[in-house]
Amino acid sequence: MDYRIVEKEAFAVVGKSIRTSTVEGENNRNIAAFWMESNQNGLAEELAQVSGELGLLGVCLDFNNEQEQLTYVIGVESPFNSIPEDWDEVQIPSATWAVFPVHGAMPDAMPDVWQRIFSEWFPSTGYQHSGGPEMEVYLSDEDPYSENYYSEIWIPVKK
Repeated sequence: MDYRIVEKEAFAVVGKSIRTSTVEGENNRNIAAFWMESNQNGLAEELAQVSGELGLLGVCLDFNNEQEQLTYVIGVESPFNSIPEDWDEVQIPSATWAVFPVHGAMPDAMPDVWQRIFSEWFPSTGYQHSGGPEMEVYLSDEDPYSENYYSEIWIPVKK
């Protein structure tokens, strides 16, 4: 698999979040619906207007293996001194990240690369997940449903 290693200092992400189950792929369905809602209600556009170099972010955090749940945030690197009352702010710690390109239409292209990272890449590279949030990075303002759409998955790693 194609990847690169990136060092990034700690930063804050602001946006909105959902809590979802990971049982039987429910998180994939709920996250796709959350993105659709965010595109329809203007949240994604509002965030895109203030996004930093990473563009729009989908951040997976607060994994609870026993309850099989995670929190998913649609947001951007925080450019705000204060955030709207109904938004969330999460801290992303400094980390070494494995960054994987994702080519193809959303929402289908993203789950395929996630699956390959854990079934192929981790077992074959000697890297381990270092804990903490994982990110989907949407750098382009092009049509995310295009077969040529480019995005990335960022996973904190250690050798």
